Amino acid sequence: MARRAGLLLLLVASTLPLAEGQDDVRGAPAEPVDAADIRARIAFAENLLGKTPDRGAILYFLAVSHAMLEETLPSIERLQQCVALKEGFDPSGDSAFAAFKSSPDFRRMVEQVHKDFPAVNESRVTFTSVERDIFPEGLEYDPSSDSFYLSSMYHPKIFRITRDGKSELFVPAARYSLLPVLGIRMDPADGTIWSDSSSGDTGRSELLHFDRTGALLARYPTAENRKHEFNDLVVLRGGTIFLTDTLANEVYRFDAGTHTFTPLSTPRELLFPNGIAVTDDENYLYVADQLGVLRIDLKTDESAEVDPGPHNTVAGVDGLYWHKGSLVAVQNGIGTPRVAVFRLAPDGIHVVKATVLVNFLSTPTTGAIRGDDFYFIVNSQADNLNGSHILDVTRLQPVRIAVVHLP
Repeated sequence: MARRAGLLLLLVASTLPLAEGQDDVRGAPAEPVDAADIRARIAFAENLLGKTPDRGAILYFLAVSHAMLEETLPSIERLQQCVALKEGFDPSGDSAFAAFKSSPDFRRMVEQVHKDFPAVNESRVTFTSVERDIFPEGLEYDPSSDSFYLSSMYHPKIFRITRDGKSELFVPAARYSLLPVLGIRMDPADGTIWSDSSSGDTGRSELLHFDRTGALLARYPTAENRKHEFNDLVVLRGGTIFLTDTLANEVYRFDAGTHTFTPLSTPRELLFPNGIAVTDDENYLYVADQLGVLRIDLKTDESAEVDPGPHNTVAGVDGLYWHKGSLVAVQNGIGTPRVAVFRLAPDGIHVVKATVLVNFLSTPTTGAIRGDDFYFIVNSQADNLNGSHILDVTRLQPVRIAVVHLP
């Protein structure tokens, strides 16, 4: 799901009702009911300062968190520290800072960011939907038919986009009483389709398996009572599946034989994990969360954090993909979203070159690689969807998919 830092905290905090006894009638700050959780995340992030390779990512998350609590001064201070690092964070597109837009300090920060990171757009639109209320999250390419699969959250269904650009239903919305459909991947062994499905309203999640005709082969729900959000996934040639759980802050290995979800160990606690990618040789798994990208050795289970290097960030990644020694990323958790490619050193954990292909986007989510081209969802409109409720139907637009050539 689209997980910009501000959007994520808004979804879990500011859209909830006031706690009993709170009073915002006389101008008192209306603190969100999960303020204690936000403060716990602030303490967690503060403790990570100096312990991870991307200081800017932590500073930005702290700035957003303080803004959610209407703590203006610490929010501005952390934001200034983040922007000064010149990593690519752009607060102008983040709803968390809406109250700061008229501030001279905020405007100066934005001007500096746009000077350091000017507009880039190497993409072109290849598909525009007829329906406006799709709210797509997952996109997958099928080389056998030269077509794409597109998942829908608001109406839980899956589309197939044919090679001539026509859209047809692969899984209709009412057929299986699905939860909102998020990440979607093809099984490289047999061409069947796996997908994550999750309900933000209930915290329920399922892993779904469809055959080539769209018939449901199996569904695997979580066995625990705590809230989950199965988000994105990868499918290995041997059938093993790895998937991220954004609300439970876990990444799982799913065993199709035992139907069990086993959490993987990571060098630090994950914070809203989202995008996930695997190398072509299936030796390494890359997992993105709000603060960066971690690499897991699938043979030894050892893991390490990817170092973005100075003046760069791999934080806030929604869609993550492996392509010829590089990570292709849709970053919508850095304020104003962008699509970027991060060339890795031979050790696989150091970025040696970062190339921004498209920036100043609104609500991109994920994409799919076709040869040396990257197709991505330009406008998921996720900021106009709160759980199962559309916030403003007058803002709905046709969904666009664009393509950009990879370096």
